[in-house]
Amino acid sequence: MEKAASGGAKQRAGTKTAGTRVMTYRVETWSEFLDIIQSWQGFRNWCFRGQADARWSLRPSLARHIEVSKVFHKAWTRQEERIRRIFERKSHLFTVDTPRDDELEWLALMQHHGAPTRLLDFTWSPYVAAFFALERATEDAAIWAVNLPLLWDINVRQPIDGVNVEEADPRDAKAFRRYFLPNKHAFVWQGDPFRMPQRVVAQSGTFLVTSHLGMTVEAILARYPGKGELLVKFELPVAKLRAVAMSSLYDMNITQATLFPGLDGLARSMAYEFEYSWEVDLATDETVEALRHPRLPASVFARSRGKGSSAS
Repeated sequence: MEKAASGGAKQRAGTKTAGTRVMTYRVETWSEFLDIIQSWQGFRNWCFRGQADARWSLRPSLARHIEVSKVFHKAWTRQEERIRRIFERKSHLFTVDTPRDDELEWLALMQHHGAPTRLLDFTWSPYVAAFFALERATEDAAIWAVNLPLLWDINVRQPIDGVNVEEADPRDAKAFRRYFLPNKHAFVWQGDPFRMPQRVVAQSGTFLVTSHLGMTVEAILARYPGKGELLVKFELPVAKLRAVAMSSLYDMNITQATLFPGLDGLARSMAYEFEYSWEVDLATDETVEALRHPRLPASVFARSRGKGSSAS
């Protein structure tokens, strides 16, 4: 993480929140977050998840539903198998293109349509994660970043909680039943079904699959052997940076309409279209400065080069 922070305008030590594996870093401005992400190429191999409340842990929807429903822990395996079986038996009524021999594809399809599963949606794009963190946030939000190269290395080199994670591939139904359904082991697997759902492609998505519904992802990773941050939690002060960040993401064409292809995504995107205008400052309803004074300021390039340049 030292490399990532060194290129930013500000340098602050992050807080280790769970041993040496999980780190919390508070970002003060959108430009600071961009500086961190863009200053180190290693982040290209990390995956990210945005959450609208920084207090939320990394827990899949099925784990959250267990908390609400109060299902006894000895029944988790049986009930997870039950909803998976019911979905497969009835889904053919609504689609002819059902998954093939890929358990993860079944879970991804279930999750796509709102069923609780043990999958956690992540993305290769920190900007997509920022969109999901900030779009509807009213308090401090968070972007979780997983150090996948380090996770892969540990999972390959040694058993985790007695499990060879390479053998525990949830795409294989037998492996899923053996290593995931019992909720007896604590490890995290990352990957995708062979056939990618449309939304996953649109969102540059990937999945984390947790092996234990009773533990958060950060708690599992905190127990991993060795040293180095496996997980970084970027805390985002919404009141300070949301307006600038959302405008920046809109300029990148990261919207509900592009992330959720179809009429539903288009309709959802109208919420931000309501608060965006290229013509006026919606806080004052006055014409934006760049339209009133359209000459390019010399300071734009002076900032990046450290010296002035003419703008004729």
